[in-house]
Amino acid sequence: MNGLRADLAQIAQWITPGSRVLDLGCGDGALMAHLHGAKQCRGYGVEIDDAQLLACMRRGVDVIQRDIEAGLGMFRRASFDVVVLSMAIQVTHQTEQVLREMSEVGREGIVSFPNFGHWYHAWSILRGRMPVSREMPYEWYNTPNLHLATIRDFEDFLARLGLTITARAFLAHGRPVSWLAGLRSTQAIYRFRRS
Repeated sequence: MNGLRADLAQIAQWITPGSRVLDLGCGDGALMAHLHGAKQCRGYGVEIDDAQLLACMRRGVDVIQRDIEAGLGMFRRASFDVVVLSMAIQVTHQTEQVLREMSEVGREGIVSFPNFGHWYHAWSILRGRMPVSREMPYEWYNTPNLHLATIRDFEDFLARLGLTITARAFLAHGRPVSWLAGLRSTQAIYRFRRS
């Protein structure tokens, strides 16, 4: 879909035309640029990295330079229809705070993350090695990933926070996975709202 990464393409499908969107850790702004052009969505990206910030500006994405863990207090409650956090939750220090604030400033949240429960990761650990994959391309000593989760872990976490799952999708190397998702998917994508 317009050159979007597979998880971003799935996220874009879930977002209604004309929505107000906040994309946390938006990277180069590809999702926001697509949503603006294809679905007439409006909103902001939030990014901390200087190079990614410039990439967003080149795409014409309205972007705010900010560490999402510093809080989303600049936004009013329910300011957005959807708040997205794609492939970034595993690098947050204050994961619970980030999810709570997402659910406060947005009517709905969408999160994608690498599934640590994928069979290859288990196999790597059984062989005495930390896994390295396309979704988690770092060695144990240089990884930015702090919180690795399986599908079951993440679903339990959402329930503990009082958030209701409204949709889920699982991908293996960009393709949908329908059975044994916990072992076969390399990425998980969840759509949720306050209970």
